[in-house]
Amino acid sequence: MLKIIDKYILKRYLATFSVMLLLFIPIGIVIDVSEKVNKMIAKKVPIDEILIYYVDFTVYFANLLFPIFLFLSVIWFTSKLANNTEIIAILSSGISFYRYLRPYFIGATIVSIFALLMGFFLVPKASKGFNDFRYKNLKGNSKTMETSDIFRQISENEVIYVSNYNYLSKTGFNFVYEKFEDNVLVEKIQANRIKYNEETKSYTLYNFQKRTIGNLDDVLEYEDKKIQKYNFEPDDLTPVVYVAETMTIGELFDFIDKERKKGNANINTYLVVLYKKFSLPVSAFILTIIAVAVSSMKRRGGMGINLAIGICIAFVFIFFDKVFGTMAEKSSISPLLAVWLPNIVFGILAFYLLRNAKR
Repeated sequence: MLKIIDKYILKRYLATFSVMLLLFIPIGIVIDVSEKVNKMIAKKVPIDEILIYYVDFTVYFANLLFPIFLFLSVIWFTSKLANNTEIIAILSSGISFYRYLRPYFIGATIVSIFALLMGFFLVPKASKGFNDFRYKNLKGNSKTMETSDIFRQISENEVIYVSNYNYLSKTGFNFVYEKFEDNVLVEKIQANRIKYNEETKSYTLYNFQKRTIGNLDDVLEYEDKKIQKYNFEPDDLTPVVYVAETMTIGELFDFIDKERKKGNANINTYLVVLYKKFSLPVSAFILTIIAVAVSSMKRRGGMGINLAIGICIAFVFIFFDKVFGTMAEKSSISPLLAVWLPNIVFGILAFYLLRNAKR
């Protein structure tokens, strides 16, 4: 009997979650198409690029919103079980409340593993395609990224500056390179434009100017075009969140290690992206417990009351997640604490609600 009940609840858990995704993702696609169709037509975007974009769009937003979809789907089908007095029948048969939760935990484990693997390998690729398409086709007449005044320290003694950078063409403007020895400037290079060469892993500098500072006089060099190699990658010039989102878990670990050695001041932003890859799947367990605790009781208002409570809790969770993530990026708060704090707070709430639901 227990196995039959487990299969029944697990089937409802996974099926309702899948249906919730299948219902809301097409709605999101329709809204996105209605907002962007004029720009797509104006830019004559090929249909195959549009189709690939919406595949990436689906993966990107399914991963972003999966805790909400999971939370609402658990509330939905558990409320139906409660309204049909199926939960009362299960518990009246002698099954403990914690034993009744087993199929929910199995379902949360399946969803968490799937979300973890997606976040490690599939979502970075989708994020890259999603953002590339937006910057290429949907940003008006400008293809430049939404960043300017990019400053990076590429080693202990070297710094670079670019006024703005075009990720798609891998071209930067108003480039400046400075080299120091014992905190004294010894070399400065300027160029109106710098372009990365993928095949040779080098940079072409246009209107090249070099100033080598000597003890008595300086040496000046001018060239219309010069090819140079530097100790930085094009990714170093992209917006920090954008580049972190497009890396698989192995690439992200290597990238963070490299940036930490450089003393990059934006390291917290990369760490937030890394820690969220692990915290997001764990939230599936916490939100599942809260959803079951909220919706297992048969209420006078029916499913409507349970859904209203669930939606409020879901938006508070999202609010906490966004606020603490931003605080970690912009302040001195630990990124690990900031990312995991919503799970800690809602984990305590889940424990409290579960104890009351059991009673």
